[in-house]
Amino acid sequence: MSAAPRPSVAIVGAGLAGAACARALADAGFAVQVFDKSRGVGGRMASRRAEWTGPDGSPNPARFDHGAPAFEARSEAFLGFVEAAERDGLLARWAPVVDRDGRLDRDKAPQWVPTPDTPALCRALLADLPLLTGCMVDTLRHEPGGWVLEASGDAVAHGVDSVVVAIPPPQAAVLLALHRPDWAERARAVAMGPCWTLMAVTDAPAPLPAWDLARPSTGPIGLIVRSDARPGRSRVPGRAHWVVHASDAWSRTHLEDPAAEVQARLQDALAQHVGQPLAWHHASAHRWRYAHAPADAAVTGLCDWDADVGLGACGDALGGAGVEGAWRSGRALADRLVAWHREAARA
Repeated sequence: MSAAPRPSVAIVGAGLAGAACARALADAGFAVQVFDKSRGVGGRMASRRAEWTGPDGSPNPARFDHGAPAFEARSEAFLGFVEAAERDGLLARWAPVVDRDGRLDRDKAPQWVPTPDTPALCRALLADLPLLTGCMVDTLRHEPGGWVLEASGDAVAHGVDSVVVAIPPPQAAVLLALHRPDWAERARAVAMGPCWTLMAVTDAPAPLPAWDLARPSTGPIGLIVRSDARPGRSRVPGRAHWVVHASDAWSRTHLEDPAAEVQARLQDALAQHVGQPLAWHHASAHRWRYAHAPADAAVTGLCDWDADVGLGACGDALGGAGVEGAWRSGRALADRLVAWHREAARA
C-alpha cells in the first residue's frame, strides 16, 4: 500500500515568521513551498549591497544591514533557538556600548547579530526548501481541488492543501479579505510604524565615538548603529559604516518626503550627533513603510489558523512585535498545522 501524500503548504513571505514556519513544517514532513516578492529572503531582516568609488577611482563594496541590526531573546523557546543558531555560526552575541544622550552603558541583556549578514538566519532556515523570490502573490483562490496562488494573473501554485500568509498586516489584509474578512479587518487596524533609514560610509571620525549604538531622545534620529562595530563585520581602516534609523514620529511626519531630502536631513543629524563634520563616501536612504508592529498588537495564540479552509496567518504583529515576535508566531502556526493534521489523520 502506497504512503499517503504529504500535506502541502504554500507560505507567502520569506521573512523570519514565514521562514520559521516553513522550517518547522518541513521538519514535520509537510511539502512546503515559499514565495516572496523581494529578490532575496529575510523581510525586514534585510541587507543591501552598495558600491562607492574611492579617491583613486577604485570600486569599494559595502553592505548595510538596514533592517533589524540586532535583537534580544527573552522567551525560553526563542533563547534555545538562538543559542543553537550561535553554535551553528549563524548568530553572534553582542554587548554594545550604548550612548543615551551622552550617558554610556551596556545593555544587560545580550544582543544577537546574524552573521555574515542579517538575512543569513532566514537563508539557513529555508536552505533546502522550494523558494520562489521576485514573485508577488496577489490573489488566493480556494477551489475544490485546493488553494490556487496567483501573481499578476498567473497561477504560481495550485492544488495546495493550506496557505500561510506571513507578510506585514496591511499587505496580508489584501490576501485575507475574501476568505477571512474578520482577520483582514483586524490586520488593517494594526498601526505599523514606518522607518526612514540612512546607509552611509564616511571617513572615520577622529576620535572614533566611544559607543557602538546611540539612541538619541530628541531630533529626527531614533537609532544610530556603527555598523562595522558589530560582530562578524570587517572594519576598513580610516572608514566608518553607519546605519541610521529615523524615529517613528519623524518617519511618520516625513513618510512621503523625497528620499534625497530625507537623506540630507539624516546626514546632517548624524554629523551633529557625532559632533564633527563627516567626509561622505556613500549615502542612500531607504523607506520602510511597514517597519515594526506595536508591542501590544499580539493576539491570543500568537497566530491565526482556520482549519475549515486551510488558511493561516503569522507575523510579528501577531507574535508580540520584533524579531522574537515573528519567530514565535511562525513556530506557533506551524505547531497548530501539525497538531491539526495529526488529529485529522487519527479521525
